[in-house]
Amino acid sequence: MEVYLDNSATTKTLDEVARLVTEIFTVDYGNPASMHRKGVSAERYLKYAKETLAKIMKVKDKEIYFTSGGTESDNWALIGSAYANMRAGRHLITTQIEHPAILQTMDYLERQGFEVTYLPVSKEGIVSLEALKKALRPDTILVSMMYVNNEVGSIQPVEEAAAIVKKHNPYTLFHVDAVQGFGKLPMYPKKWGIDMVSVSGHKIHGPKGVGILYIREGVKIRPIILGGGQQKNYRSGTENVPGAAGLAKAAEILYKHLDEDTEKLYELRSYLIKELSNMENVYINGPVKEGAAPHIVSASFEGIRSEVLLHALEDKGIYVSAGSACASRKHTVSDTLEAMKVGQDLLDSTIRFSFSIFTTKEELDYALNALKELVPMLRRYTRH
Repeated sequence: MEVYLDNSATTKTLDEVARLVTEIFTVDYGNPASMHRKGVSAERYLKYAKETLAKIMKVKDKEIYFTSGGTESDNWALIGSAYANMRAGRHLITTQIEHPAILQTMDYLERQGFEVTYLPVSKEGIVSLEALKKALRPDTILVSMMYVNNEVGSIQPVEEAAAIVKKHNPYTLFHVDAVQGFGKLPMYPKKWGIDMVSVSGHKIHGPKGVGILYIREGVKIRPIILGGGQQKNYRSGTENVPGAAGLAKAAEILYKHLDEDTEKLYELRSYLIKELSNMENVYINGPVKEGAAPHIVSASFEGIRSEVLLHALEDKGIYVSAGSACASRKHTVSDTLEAMKVGQDLLDSTIRFSFSIFTTKEELDYALNALKELVPMLRRYTRH
């Protein structure tokens, strides 16, 4: 039996999305900038993608820009807006639990002369709004906060944070990395006072190598990719038409069934947490009930290294993660777990289980039975 529980790393592409992408690759493969029929057909797919995503987010079509994925969207939002607004100040704010696409970009901007404040989080992995209020300054030009933490699933209070930022200074920009939240939770940037939002296709059963950056009309931002002037000179390069259309189709399908899928995922999450909590010396990281996304469970298995347990599960056809897929190969300590003050003995003993609309209770039972067999055995052979 194969049980895939690493959906926060990437997801299986929906059949309907795969068919659409294949048709564009093989039939409607024109360059959307070309003036002949093939180009016009390609342009129609881009129009469909923008209209679909804009409708879901309740924003304008022209505020949707296609990128190569969440990392580029995050880089562009931070670097592009920091340089465009540096005359107003050089102070930036983010949190201690962001994805490396944010933290590494902030590190780069610090080396360029910007000052960055990193907000602390609670033991559940939720950012402190009081700390945000205290951190805001007259020269703060940008605040970036993730929607859902990719390691422990904590939902950040982005709507409340945006209100705090805009009350302090309506010109301070507020960016949200929604890579783990989009497709699982509602996302209304204009209504919530959010200026920029990053989204990735492959996290929502769409293609890899495509994402979007929502940029509110009127936001000052510089392009970071230069060339032929596509997308109103903001993001040059021939648009990834199959990717854009596939991302939009995946989002369209997910948001059509969002309520029922979310309810199912929360039931699976509660079931897994209950069963894991009954196991000896297993600890859940992040929110157990309130403030948790429906698709992520982080658990620490005392006395067992994450990598050892991960591969033992893999031998039984169960696929999980030891944390963020973008950092897991580096064997670094999790910034998120450290910020949450998880015990040192548990930092390297943590596994992330992440679900999708395809996940079943039977799959979780198979994984739980494997854990009940493996965990006591591995503890006996692990040097403490």
